[in-house]
Amino acid sequence: MHPEKRQKLKVKRKANKIAGDTSRVITCLHLPEEGYRISKIIERILNLSETAAKNLLAQIMAGFSGRHEDIGHIFERHLNEVKDYLPRDAMPNDIQRALIGAYFTKEYAIESAALFNPSIVPHPDQSHLKKGSLRFIMSLRATGEGHISSIVFRSGVLDRYNKLLFDPISDYVETPDLQLDAVYKRTVFQRKLNEMGAGKEITAYVLNRMPEDFTYNELIEKIGILRATPQFHETIQERTFEIMRWLADSNYEVNFHPDHRVSERVIFPVSKNESRGIEDARFVQFFDGRQDVTYYATYTAYNGITILPQLIETKDFIKFNILTLNGKAVQNKGMALFPRKIGGRYAMLSRQDGENNHIMFSDNIHFWQKSEIIQQPEYPWEFIQIGNCGSPLETDKGWIVLTHGVGPMRQYCIGAMLLDLENPTKMIARLDEPLLVPHKKEREGYVPNVVYSCGALIHNNELVIPCAMSDINSGIATVEVNELLNCMRKVA
Repeated sequence: MHPEKRQKLKVKRKANKIAGDTSRVITCLHLPEEGYRISKIIERILNLSETAAKNLLAQIMAGFSGRHEDIGHIFERHLNEVKDYLPRDAMPNDIQRALIGAYFTKEYAIESAALFNPSIVPHPDQSHLKKGSLRFIMSLRATGEGHISSIVFRSGVLDRYNKLLFDPISDYVETPDLQLDAVYKRTVFQRKLNEMGAGKEITAYVLNRMPEDFTYNELIEKIGILRATPQFHETIQERTFEIMRWLADSNYEVNFHPDHRVSERVIFPVSKNESRGIEDARFVQFFDGRQDVTYYATYTAYNGITILPQLIETKDFIKFNILTLNGKAVQNKGMALFPRKIGGRYAMLSRQDGENNHIMFSDNIHFWQKSEIIQQPEYPWEFIQIGNCGSPLETDKGWIVLTHGVGPMRQYCIGAMLLDLENPTKMIARLDEPLLVPHKKEREGYVPNVVYSCGALIHNNELVIPCAMSDINSGIATVEVNELLNCMRKVA
């Protein structure tokens, strides 16, 4: 951190390459755009002879049951999605039910286009490891057909020399059943609705008829009552109902099988506000004052038109709660939560204006109202914009923050700065030159000339940085923490 100590950084790129696998497929509901066609498809299936139906199902099972762990459950789930289109008084047998489910199912190769923008955190289970080793979980942004993004996971061990040993990747990928948030807080729900511009009188009318803790079904029931006996202008009512359901649908829970591998789990877009993708999850291991650990991740939900910052919460990477982030200060991409409270408040980095690095504080992790700029573009390699590359990392010298800078020809580089431990609004040091610049083998891909990370960790006095290469696959780089700090320029 002193000029006389600054030297050229020795960044080591590991041989590990994390690439997508086109054979990793999930199942999705497959409905024609024209709803009237659903009934016609079902009718054709029901008109098959018993022998033809039996043979057809046998062919489907032979071709697809080995690619999914419980394809019968999948077919039943998708049958339930179209059950209202069944002919009146129809009583399909088991073979017909399975066939209907199969016709409204499709496979989706989640990693077929790219696997990039990784973040890495310590695994919740650190048992049975050799001395000096750390078990980790890595999240990645996977994209497939239509460039729809989801969150996938890898796991492994960093040994005492920071050699990465990845766990075997499962042949299966699990799509869990969706459970809308079991309980909503009325005051929080109302506060968010007010921010979204929903009719206050109408929302108050509905919510005041429910307890402080209410369920999704209770909300739908009260909306139905008001719809049946309107008390307000019906057009405004319907718009308000749509917003209320949109908000409720954006808060949900997914549960995976605890005995399945981490690599089998995928968080795939399920709500309308993320229909075109879940982007750039930044995971952090968060410690509260009692040393209780919760893993949080901020991500960007995209519906093809607008973005919405969301929050993931998990204790074990088995059960995930998906929640909305609220407030004037969470309207852009790139949120990164600090791993602990500072001065009794949550702290988070952000990029409110698409150009500068911001910081913000809140008493409530779900609501963020104000931010302030802590870093502006200073060098040519970051003249277009800067942002964070994941959550800050705590050292006794300060918070290390990996940053990204965008320069000429839309080249993305990774830099670093140091924030004061107790007053992180204050930048105390930074790198004048990028830490990582895309080299020849990294600059070709879906989006050329990009290196990018969504979160690193410190292990055995090294900064371990998983980083994407041109939005197509990922690799790992490491640098000594003390060397990095010594190469930073002190900021007055």
